[in-house]
Amino acid sequence: MLVSTDVLTRRPALRGLLAENGPVVALVVLAVALSLMSGDFLTVTNLLNVGVQAAVTAILAFGATFVIITGGIDLSVGAVAALSAITLAWTATSAGLPWPVAAVVALVVGLACGLVNAALIAYGRLPPFIATLAMLGVARGLALVVSQGSPIAMPDAVSRLGDTLGGYLPVPVLVMALMGVVTAVVLNRTYAGRAMYAIGGNEEAARLSGIKVDRQKLITYALSGAFAAIAGIVLASRLASAQPQAASGYELDAIAAVVIGGASLSGGKGRALGTLVGALILAVLRNGLNLLSVSAFWQQVVIGVVIALAVLVDTLRRRGSG
Repeated sequence: MLVSTDVLTRRPALRGLLAENGPVVALVVLAVALSLMSGDFLTVTNLLNVGVQAAVTAILAFGATFVIITGGIDLSVGAVAALSAITLAWTATSAGLPWPVAAVVALVVGLACGLVNAALIAYGRLPPFIATLAMLGVARGLALVVSQGSPIAMPDAVSRLGDTLGGYLPVPVLVMALMGVVTAVVLNRTYAGRAMYAIGGNEEAARLSGIKVDRQKLITYALSGAFAAIAGIVLASRLASAQPQAASGYELDAIAAVVIGGASLSGGKGRALGTLVGALILAVLRNGLNLLSVSAFWQQVVIGVVIALAVLVDTLRRRGSG
């Protein structure tokens, strides 16, 4: 049987399209499957709940996207999120600062943590894994010291970030969308974004081409810290209090969202939309398993398998292109 040349030429293009948009396809398939298994899944209330559940992870993951594109890793984002939230609550209550000033201080704390990470990596030549693991311990410890191990109530104005607009649209979802736009603009429209891709593709080649690699790493990890601070504030607003143990383990979800979204752990590849889709896949999966009354223990198993498959796909893709 003869196959037309048009069909043959379209097949590679179709495979490339599916490979590029695989996370979106996976999200659609997952949503369809869960809607068939549970009549409650496609309700407006539940879909908005999925968005709220994805918001904090997505914001953390947007910051982690910058780092992973450069070929690095940031294990400290969950602890930095908790420390930033504690800083805001403490400075607004015990220190008596106006909440907008307290919010700026919290953001500065996140930036400072990112800059310390970058300094240890770029100038101290520590591996990113070690430097950010150390920051995880320091930030979590400082959060416990400042709060004395107890939750601190958030100012009412900040707690409204966890509310809904018009009783319908959750504010955390709007913040998530805004941070996604910021991430896309940084990656696609700025010199820093192009430098991130260049460093992740080949750091030595980027250095020889005139990119100040160490300076760009400062920007990259500072952005990750700032995004972590915003995520911590959003999480604390939902809980109406800043808790020193909040966001524990969220760094793993953030990294998983980036990888599931199509980024490569070896660097040089990643998109804001892919990261958002990765965070939504995790949220949809958890939500669907809850609706199906699957044990929380088995949920961890399923999500672990999904993460392993995402990394496996990335590895096979890199081997195929090598």
